[in-house]
Amino acid sequence: MENKNREKILAIAVGVCALLWIGNLVVFHPLVESWHDKSAQIAKLQQQLANGRQLLNRGPEVLDRWNNMQTNSLPASAALAESKLLNSFDRWVADAGVVQGSFRPQVKESDEDYSTMECRADVTGNMDQIFNFLYDLEKDPTALRLDSVELTSRDDTGKQLALVIEMSGLMLPQADSQP
Repeated sequence: MENKNREKILAIAVGVCALLWIGNLVVFHPLVESWHDKSAQIAKLQQQLANGRQLLNRGPEVLDRWNNMQTNSLPASAALAESKLLNSFDRWVADAGVVQGSFRPQVKESDEDYSTMECRADVTGNMDQIFNFLYDLEKDPTALRLDSVELTSRDDTGKQLALVIEMSGLMLPQADSQP
C-alpha cells in the first residue's frame, strides 16, 4: 500500500508541476511580458508628455524666432532677393571702408518651401576694415549664414588683406509681402 500512496503523491506532484509549468507558459509569462511592454509604453508616453510640455513652455520663444526669421528673410523673388543682398553688401562695404571686388549671387532651389541665395564675394582692405566689414555683416538682421571665410595677405607685410566669403541667405515665400 505504501507504493500506491507514494505513486499517488508522485502523480499529484507531477500533475501540480505540469500545471504550474503550463500556467507559467500560458498565463504568468505572457502577463509579465505584457506588464513590461506596458511599463515601457508608459515611460515612452511620459517622455513624450514631458517633451510636449517643454515645447508648449517654449512656444512663445519659438514663435518669436520664427517671426524674426520670416521678417528678416530674403524675398522669394530671385531679383528682389539679389537686390536686397546687394544693397546690404554695398552698405557693409561703405561702412567698413573696404574695396569691393566681386559679388556673385546664385539662387539654390530646395525641395522644401524655401530657397537660398548663395553668394560668393570678395573685398580688400586692412585688418581693421576687414574686421569692421565682418562685424557689419554679422550684426545685420538679414537671415544670412557665413558658409566660409578665407583671409589672405595681398602684400609681404600683411597690411593689405583680401577676404573671400561665401554666404547664404534664406528666401521664404512669405518674405515677398514684407515691407
